[in-house]
Amino acid sequence: MPSRRTVLAAAAGVTAALAVGTTASAGTPGDKKLRSLISRMTLEEKVGQLFVMRVYGHSATDPDQADIDANLKEIGVRTAAELIARYRVGGIIYFTWAHNTRDPHQIADLSNGIQRASLSRPRGLPVLITTDQEHGIVCRVGKPATLFPGAMAMGAGGSREDARALGRISGSELRAMGINQDYSPDADVNINPANPVIGVRSFGADPDAVARLVAAEVAGYQRSSVAATAKHFPGHGDTAVDSHYGFPVITHSRELWEKLDAVPFRAAVEAGIDSIMTAHIQFPALDDSGDPATLSRPILTGILREELGYDGVVVTDSLGMQGVRTKYGDDRVPVLALKAGVDQLLNPPDLATAWNAVLKAVQDGELTESRLDESILRILKLKARLRLFDEPYVSQKGVDRSVGTAAHLAAADRIAERTTTLLVNKGGLLPLSRRTHPKVLVVGADPASPSGTTGPPTGVLASALTELGFTATALSTGTAPSSATIATAVAAAQDTDAVVVGTYNVTAGSAQRTLVEQLAATGRPVVAVAIRNPYDVAHLPSASAHLATYSWTDVELRAAARVIAGRVAPRAKLPVPVQQADDPAKVLYPIGYGLTY
Repeated sequence: MPSRRTVLAAAAGVTAALAVGTTASAGTPGDKKLRSLISRMTLEEKVGQLFVMRVYGHSATDPDQADIDANLKEIGVRTAAELIARYRVGGIIYFTWAHNTRDPHQIADLSNGIQRASLSRPRGLPVLITTDQEHGIVCRVGKPATLFPGAMAMGAGGSREDARALGRISGSELRAMGINQDYSPDADVNINPANPVIGVRSFGADPDAVARLVAAEVAGYQRSSVAATAKHFPGHGDTAVDSHYGFPVITHSRELWEKLDAVPFRAAVEAGIDSIMTAHIQFPALDDSGDPATLSRPILTGILREELGYDGVVVTDSLGMQGVRTKYGDDRVPVLALKAGVDQLLNPPDLATAWNAVLKAVQDGELTESRLDESILRILKLKARLRLFDEPYVSQKGVDRSVGTAAHLAAADRIAERTTTLLVNKGGLLPLSRRTHPKVLVVGADPASPSGTTGPPTGVLASALTELGFTATALSTGTAPSSATIATAVAAAQDTDAVVVGTYNVTAGSAQRTLVEQLAATGRPVVAVAIRNPYDVAHLPSASAHLATYSWTDVELRAAARVIAGRVAPRAKLPVPVQQADDPAKVLYPIGYGLTY
């Protein structure tokens, strides 16, 4: 790899302008140099800086043929290097499904290749490399990187210190791999149990508690020189529609928004958040035009910029999502987003269409070049704050020093233990004794790993219990077990002393409920572990004990096993209320409920 000095020197005419400080307030010498840099950019380069784009492949220059084919089909280029050469994009987003995140060393090489491709261009600039590393159920970088409990689990733990540690450790590992912006934390206040897109990605239903943890996690990430991103403004926590596939409408009044949805975003702004992501939701009380918030000037400029006083980077949620494509075509969306006050345009479905639409809007006078300059200055100030002009590259030694270290993994285990919530413990069944219940059957759902590198949940729980002195066997029964599968599980339970059932989003008519009832009918004690939404407990009155882990990654399941075995006492409290199954107007378990030993 060429040295940083060699590459920066190759960026003709730019090197002197890159000697910027870490401050970002208007009028500083850093700003003047950045403005000078912007003044020398071509219009096409300015348009490119506004885009954050996906690209397939594990390498910036030599991806697998299947990834070359996918890039040609979707973007019209073969590689990340060609993407940068053609469109001069200011950012690239990593996805597991795009084969960007095989392992930490490969990720570091990819990041270096992307930076090298950009910095070697005339007037080359460092790239914001980003991903969705929320932890819990949304995680793009898997093992051997350190994986933490997700937001609702952290909400159950309630510790700002733990949230800061998560951000600091996760941020240090991402930075070591060349990822310098994380689309986390989720600042939505999840008050709708039926929310299909947020749910356990939220810290909880109490806006003040969510705000405290959002601010703490932001501080942790940004201490590690990774830009944190609060999402999804102005608040996506009360919707029964997934904006990936539809166009949600939030019916909150302006007064309720102020008391509920706005609180964590205000805290994020006060914490110095580097970026805020928009939501593809309609919020009539804030803008009655029928436009999604992503395209709303009253929301993004009027409220976020002017009322909340935020002057950092505003990034759209993915422009490929249906929620932002319902009303306008893919050529109009990026232009309208910029007019609304957005700075970065994330992952448009067709980059050529979006890029050319912005270029044409400037050429036709619908957008001014000075309007682009405003956003580019915010983007470059962020890159300067992240020290990307000075330290664009990462090293393999840095990966080894930071990623998945024993100390980081131990910290994640300790934090996870403080997030496991005990909701039911009939007759003091838990902690389970190896003497009285030595043989354990573990059944239940085995959803795919959020990171592609953990699980299956039944196997992880069985292995963890075996390591703790039990004789545990795993039997996967799925999220919708058939009558034959249930019969097999019941027969297997006859030869054990206790049964652990991993449940996944149980409903009134769910076959998982039938599974638990028939297992309980054997007389064997049944320990139910809700591995996603904590609301399962309302549908499973026949279980002898009930735990909530809020996700099914290994770190959370191993912690649950230690709680079951009594190695640690449960201490977490529900961050959301659980309503009665037959009467949602009544609360079965309130916020703050949780048992211990």
